Amino acid sequence: MSRIVVAGAAGRMGRQLLLATEERSDLSLGGALEHSQSPALGVDTGVLTGSYASGVSVVADLQSVSGDFDTIIDFTTPASTVEIIKYAAQSNTSLVIGTTGLSDQDKEVLKKAATETAIVYASNYSVGVTLSLELLAHAARVLGEQYDIEIIESHHRHKVDAPSGTALSMGEAIAEAAGLDLKTCAVMSREGIIGARKDNTIGFSTVRAGDIIGEHTALFCGQGERLEITHKATDRMTFARGAVRAAAWVAKQPAGLYDMKDVLAIS
Repeated sequence: MSRIVVAGAAGRMGRQLLLATEERSDLSLGGALEHSQSPALGVDTGVLTGSYASGVSVVADLQSVSGDFDTIIDFTTPASTVEIIKYAAQSNTSLVIGTTGLSDQDKEVLKKAATETAIVYASNYSVGVTLSLELLAHAARVLGEQYDIEIIESHHRHKVDAPSGTALSMGEAIAEAAGLDLKTCAVMSREGIIGARKDNTIGFSTVRAGDIIGEHTALFCGQGERLEITHKATDRMTFARGAVRAAAWVAKQPAGLYDMKDVLAIS
């Protein structure tokens, strides 16, 4: 049985990860991590989830529970994630990362760490989103330059990064399939007299409102028709279950950088 520690255990996603871990017979909770000022420190994780007492209390220091887990699941902040990545590499601990907003520099740290330990890194752990990325790439290859492409994403009012990591992953899947570089073809904002749309661009629009968990739509707009590929999440447990599935999988893998397509064996 693989033992995991959940980083950011008292957050919205952290609590779902704790519950998703409880559902699986092949995983056990070895630790729960929060920042040093969190009011949840010392609290049994069962209090956080409203379930039975787990006997695992929230701590601020990974070293204090280092012998109690095999894999870390991290959905926190870029600064915290970078420190966890470094710890994982040094301790040969497998890692599942769902943190979004990582900089190019952060990703270089991630790639280096993956030469030392097994890491799954994905912007979205939903099975449906993973499959949608394959559909988007196929659509981009078939439709080519004849269709304008827009990506619209919506999330709750508390989300701090934009566009979402999932929206960027969608853009990257489309751009790669179309032979484009997302860094140069992405249009992140429009205002004022901007002129006609340029060819070979991918537009992004962001909505932040209420309690929207996550909605993503890619539009392929041609003359006389429009194709829409949409994914809507209605429960955060969708992401949590995918992440713990990845945690069970990555614990058995050699050092390397993986994503959800690897976890789901999608070629």
